[in-house]
Amino acid sequence: MGRFFAGVLSALLLVAAGLFWWQAEIEAEMRPLVANGGLRAQAPPMPGAGDPNARGAPPPDLPEATERTREQKRFDRYDRNRDGIITRIEMMSSRTAAFRKLDKDGNNLLSFEEWAVATSGRFTGADANKDGRLSAAEFATTVPKPSSARTPQNCRCDED
Repeated sequence: MGRFFAGVLSALLLVAAGLFWWQAEIEAEMRPLVANGGLRAQAPPMPGAGDPNARGAPPPDLPEATERTREQKRFDRYDRNRDGIITRIEMMSSRTAAFRKLDKDGNNLLSFEEWAVATSGRFTGADANKDGRLSAAEFATTVPKPSSARTPQNCRCDED
């Protein structure tokens, strides 16, 4: 029984000594670097790094933003979670407001009648001379209007 307690005690002492040694190594790594203060030597400066307050030194080069193409901007509008992949749900989410406007009874099903009423109303609104036919000029009025949030006159860039 005495040997058992002696073994457990020596194992605990070895573990404690290992923890103290490990803690000392971590503290040594976290000390500030001082050139001639008795601690570790300072690492050489990185290339291009210098005293930013030195006179006559050129300012560091600023990173340039790349011009995103129209297609990249369009892709980003659909990619809601910014993972670089557009899922079916992300693709369809831009059309949910338009679908809800057509779904008059709110059952999340678009019947032919609901679609026909919306399309017929659009045709009637575009047919200015009420002859039952759309000329090219009348048809041009059916183009969806751009969102008012994107127009320059609604920009409030100057306000603080």
